[in-house]
Amino acid sequence: MEQKVVVAEEIAEAGIAQLRECCEVDLAVGVDRSELLQRLADASGLVVRSATKVDAEMIKAAPGLKVIGRAGIGVDNIDIDAATRAGVLVVNAPAANAMSAAEHTLALLLSQARRVPEADRSVRAGGWERKRLKGVELFGKTLGIIGLGQIGTIVAQRGAAFGMIVIVYDPFVSEDRAKRIGAQVRESLEELLAESDFVTVHVPRNRETEGLIDAEALAAAKPGIRIVNTSRGGIVDEAALAAAVRSGRVAGAALDVFANEPPEGSPLFELPEVVLTPHLGASTVEAQDKAGIDVATSMVAALRGELVPDAVNLDLGRDVPDELIPFLPVAESLAALYVVLAHGLPNELAVRVEGRLAESNCKPLSLAVLKSALSRVSAEHVTYVNAPTLAEAHGISLVEESTSAVSDYVSVIRLSGMVGGEECEVAGTLIGRKGPVLIGALDHELELPLSANTVLLLNDDVPGVIGRVGTYLGELGVNIANMAVGRSYRTGAVAAMGLNVDRPLTEEEVEGLRQVGGVTRAWFVDLS
Repeated sequence: MEQKVVVAEEIAEAGIAQLRECCEVDLAVGVDRSELLQRLADASGLVVRSATKVDAEMIKAAPGLKVIGRAGIGVDNIDIDAATRAGVLVVNAPAANAMSAAEHTLALLLSQARRVPEADRSVRAGGWERKRLKGVELFGKTLGIIGLGQIGTIVAQRGAAFGMIVIVYDPFVSEDRAKRIGAQVRESLEELLAESDFVTVHVPRNRETEGLIDAEALAAAKPGIRIVNTSRGGIVDEAALAAAVRSGRVAGAALDVFANEPPEGSPLFELPEVVLTPHLGASTVEAQDKAGIDVATSMVAALRGELVPDAVNLDLGRDVPDELIPFLPVAESLAALYVVLAHGLPNELAVRVEGRLAESNCKPLSLAVLKSALSRVSAEHVTYVNAPTLAEAHGISLVEESTSAVSDYVSVIRLSGMVGGEECEVAGTLIGRKGPVLIGALDHELELPLSANTVLLLNDDVPGVIGRVGTYLGELGVNIANMAVGRSYRTGAVAAMGLNVDRPLTEEEVEGLRQVGGVTRAWFVDLS
């Protein structure tokens, strides 16, 4: 059945087209809340911008919801906790408006430095006040940047091009990274404010940043400082800023965002030294189009069950390297195979990563294991988001291990644990065109692609068993695509046989396989 995505607010037509390639798209732009709730009843995805409030009630109204996409950088209008509890992935377009927001920051920087809005009003009123409307240059001045993310980095580069001295304050940025863009790091906000002629703000609004630039910070700032905020309202205390401008401590300011939007009755309205715009940071044709396309790309990936590394409510630790992504299907297939072979999940499942991959952040692999394994044992819909919570509810914990020791393969993933008093272990890797490959199971070495229809056998290590298995499957009309055999690396008395077949086997057919002479155990695993 085709999945349905409800689009509640306008996004780029290219984004809609991308969604339509894999989903039914329900355009619900402009409908009232009650109708939107009804349309979400059978929806797998929801796309919004900033106007739609996605709260717990809305999430509950969509029991099949898998992903919420915000076509923009902020997610203030989405109840992230409620989405996480429901296992719903929240994705956004964090890079879509970076250039637009950075360019708007520079536009505001120049506008208030050269008093452009005030000059425009004067000329329109018949004035020609060249002497009064004297501005200041950017060249040679110190630009202080709070937050060196994508937007802050672009602003830093443009500021350096103007001949400014660039300093940054960001507790998560190293001196080496700052140096690469020609900036110097300051250890505290106070230090940055004391040195800066201009300050731009590029941080999210949270408990740590709310009211970050308040009356106390402004009082300790360099006299004549000029402040620009295009990030989030509430980071700059607007009342304190107005007071500092009136006193002359702050020479000018420019705000695109406000604690309350629109900012009715703001004390900043009466100050000609302050430039105000109505949250225009992302309001360019290019940014709007890119936001729609980016969020559609992430939503399609999420609806296909793929990992979206930059999802808002997914904790993947530090940066996820590109070389890890192809190993996620390996981890998922191994977990599904493990559950079938072990007839369940252990209380403690060890996930061991070996080789080159062990040098990376392997947390996504553990999440992939949990998601796949729990999908086999839980009646609930399991996602990357709710897998850790469901694992805890099932009493399952992961033991994560890694070693860079070199084996026959560049990188290997191993799963092991005790179920019913028996140790079960499976191992896999990624091999060129073969893709995910099983390289070990139940103390046996064999190299078998992990395909949709996989059969695994344990058999007596005697002549004739392979032929009898082939004959049995041939009589069923089942074609064998691949076969791999291997002896136990512990005892050698029992061999293993792995098969890729062209169609699923019924439980009755698997039971018949167990009756073939020499076969001691047999499993069919659907890895589709």
